[in-house]
Amino acid sequence: MEKNKVLEIRDLSISFQTSAGEVNAIRGVKLDLYKGETLAIVGESGSGKSVTVKAIMGILSGNGKVNSGTIFYTSQNGGEEVREDLLKLSKKEMRRRINGKKIAMVFQDPMTSLNPTMTIGMQIMEGMMYHYKTPKQEAYKKALKLLELVGITQPEKRMKNYPHQLSGGMRQRVVIAIALACDPEILICDEPTTALDVTIQAKILELIKRIQEKTGISVIYITHDLGVVAKVADYVAVMYAGKIVEKGLIEEIFYEPKHPYTWGLLSAMPDLETTDEKLYTIPGTPPNLVEKVEGDAFAVRNAYALNIDYRLEPPMFKVSDTHYAATWLLHEKAPKVEMPVELKHRIERMLREAK
Repeated sequence: MEKNKVLEIRDLSISFQTSAGEVNAIRGVKLDLYKGETLAIVGESGSGKSVTVKAIMGILSGNGKVNSGTIFYTSQNGGEEVREDLLKLSKKEMRRRINGKKIAMVFQDPMTSLNPTMTIGMQIMEGMMYHYKTPKQEAYKKALKLLELVGITQPEKRMKNYPHQLSGGMRQRVVIAIALACDPEILICDEPTTALDVTIQAKILELIKRIQEKTGISVIYITHDLGVVAKVADYVAVMYAGKIVEKGLIEEIFYEPKHPYTWGLLSAMPDLETTDEKLYTIPGTPPNLVEKVEGDAFAVRNAYALNIDYRLEPPMFKVSDTHYAATWLLHEKAPKVEMPVELKHRIERMLREAK
C-alpha cells in the first residue's frame, strides 16, 4: 500500500545575514512526511531544526533567505489532492490559506503564543471564525470540546480565564487546543515540553499521541531529547550543522545507529543502569556556519573521522530502504568501525526492556 506523502522537502538551503557575515543555517535538507505519521527531527541547539520548520510555516525572520529548494505540501481539498510548493506562496497567502488552517504549530513557550489580554475561549475560537467563518455559538461549542480533548477540567470556567490564571502545563494544553481548532493536516511541535516538568511532559506527549490516533493528523516533532523521541516518533531525522546526517525508522535509529554523531547523542542519554560516573558528552562544539564547511562538518568532533572526512562531504549511504546515513564509515573501502562498547550494552538493555 502506497502511503500518502503530505510534505516533501527537497534540497532546502537557507542562510541568514548577520553582523558576523552570512550564516548557512540549512545546507541541502531532504525530508518526507507521510499521512498519520510522526517524524522527529533531533539535534543539538543550532543544528537547524527550528529553521527547517519555520521555513515550512513561512515564518523565517527578516534576515533569512531561502537560497534553493522546494517544500511541496499535498492537501486534501474536497476529495481532490492539491500539491503546491509552499516556498512560492506569499506571506499573506500562507497566513490566509495554510498557517493554522492546514499546518499548525505549537511553540516551546506557551506564553509567547498566547495573548495575555484575551480570554482562553476567544483565543481558541478566533481561528475557526477567521478561517471558516464559523458562527460564534458553534465555535464556542467546539472550543469546549477541544478543551476537553486536551484534558482540561471545568472547560466552561477555563474559557473565561486569561493565560496568567493557568499553570504552565495547562497553558501548553491550551496552545495545543488552539493549534487543533481548524483541524489541520499537519501539526508541528517545536520542543513543546521543554518548559514543563517531567510528569506534565509525559502527559502532553501522551495527549498529542492520542489526538493523532483520533484524527489521523501528521506530526513533526522537534527536540534535542532522544527520550522524547522514543515515546512519540515513527521516523527520525538526525540533524547536524544544517544537514540531515542520519534518518530511519525509530527502531533503526535507536537499535542500529550508523552515524558517529547519533552514537554520541544516544550515549549522552541518561539511563538508569549506566555504570559510568559521568554522562557522556560529545567533545567540542558545533562548527561556525559563517565559514565554509570543508568535508564532513562533524569530522573535528568525531573520534572515528577518516582522512577523507576533512576533504569531502559524505553522501547519504543507504543502509536499508528506510535507513540512510551520511558517514564515510559506510563506504565499502572504509575500515570496519563498531559503535562504542558502552553504547552497544545500552542498546542491548533497551532491546531487553522493549521486549
